[in-house]
Amino acid sequence: MAGSYQPLPRAGDTCQLPLMCLLPPWAPPPSSFCLSSFRSQPRNPTLPFCTAATHSNADNESSLFRFQDVHAMVFVGFGFLMVFLQRYGFSSVGFTFLLAAFALQWSTLVQGFLHSFDSGHIHVGMESMINADFCAGAVLISFGAVLGKTGPAQLLLMALLEVVLFGINEFVLLNLLGVRDAGGSMTIHTFGAYFGLVLSRVLYRPQLEKSRHRQGSVYHSDLFAMIGTIFLWIFWPSFNSALTALGAGQHRTALNTYYSLAASTLGTFALSALVGEDGRLDMVHIQNAALAGGVVVGTSSEMMLTPFGALAAGFLAGTVSTLGYKFFTPILELKFKVQDTCGVHNLHGMPGVLGALLGVLVAGLATHEAYGDGLESVFPLIAEGQRSATSQAVHQLFGLFVTLLFASVGGALGGLLLKLPFLDSPPDSQCYEDQVHWEVPGEHEDKAQRPLRMEEADTQA
Repeated sequence: MAGSYQPLPRAGDTCQLPLMCLLPPWAPPPSSFCLSSFRSQPRNPTLPFCTAATHSNADNESSLFRFQDVHAMVFVGFGFLMVFLQRYGFSSVGFTFLLAAFALQWSTLVQGFLHSFDSGHIHVGMESMINADFCAGAVLISFGAVLGKTGPAQLLLMALLEVVLFGINEFVLLNLLGVRDAGGSMTIHTFGAYFGLVLSRVLYRPQLEKSRHRQGSVYHSDLFAMIGTIFLWIFWPSFNSALTALGAGQHRTALNTYYSLAASTLGTFALSALVGEDGRLDMVHIQNAALAGGVVVGTSSEMMLTPFGALAAGFLAGTVSTLGYKFFTPILELKFKVQDTCGVHNLHGMPGVLGALLGVLVAGLATHEAYGDGLESVFPLIAEGQRSATSQAVHQLFGLFVTLLFASVGGALGGLLLKLPFLDSPPDSQCYEDQVHWEVPGEHEDKAQRPLRMEEADTQA
């Protein structure tokens, strides 16, 4: 009963969240920002976010529309995808809102110092906004691994560390190694997933059985979670193509993502029926594994993957993700002590690694004949003769290992920080419960209605 719940008092909690929320706005001196004109210069890993190039109004409008799509994915798609827990809907949507707002501010600073710091100013524009949303997406993926087991102050501390490591990892891959990763199979999905999984391992709770009855879903919570799935599914082609070169490269990225998502959806439905009891579908599979097609082509979507290749990759990703939810998630907890609430290993981790390996394969097959004049926008180092296709493939593979290293070390360090005793970690018996951190309507309903019920009994007597 909601009315019988009594949250445990925790000293010092009142100030933790407000203080953490004040960090990003006041971290830099006000003079360190310089608002550039909003230009949609395609992203080149060797250039800062904003350049002196000029573009047409049509290009500017296209950049704005892509930003809006990515923004909707981060705040609506990720938020509602996590509301499947029966007693954690407020926290799923609310903490997604909080973390994304925090991460996009902090990421603007971190990525600004790494990419576009010039003459004492950070130049910001439409591309830096999209990049900040990408970083927020990685943080929310990690949030999914520890959903329900952490408080808001802990989550903000996690975001504070993860945004920095995300920026450094992205800088190493894109600027120093020359890795191509348009849709973020490595920099967003793989990094966010394994950062969160290692974090969850460090924060392992052996007594989590005390809250196991709240970990499941109910009919309406799964229905609301499907809203997040549909938002992510619709806007994922924009997500993968948001920072690709305008023209054929951008269209190719959207097309490959489009077909991969469609194939992963069919693969998910087919396999869910095969492994389900009496041939029935599992809503957990449909909510999550159907999206794996967008993850698996993140790296290779701007390359010459071809529609058939996108369909094959998407179907494989949907199949692997569904099998992960059915069989691997329980093993992950029992054998490896990783309590992955949302199954980010199945949706982002394994498909992200597969996407990185697919990028290695497609990069190794790149030729001037296949790409024509478009080779310079996809593989500039190959076009300039500084690298062979084989060398590019090796750098792509090395980028995956670097990402896993940053994610693992960062997750372990983050877990140690989040275990500090003064942070607002909910006890084992109160995990997956909104009333720990929220005023929930109806929680005092029994007390309010008790006099009325007594009066009705007296009247009937």
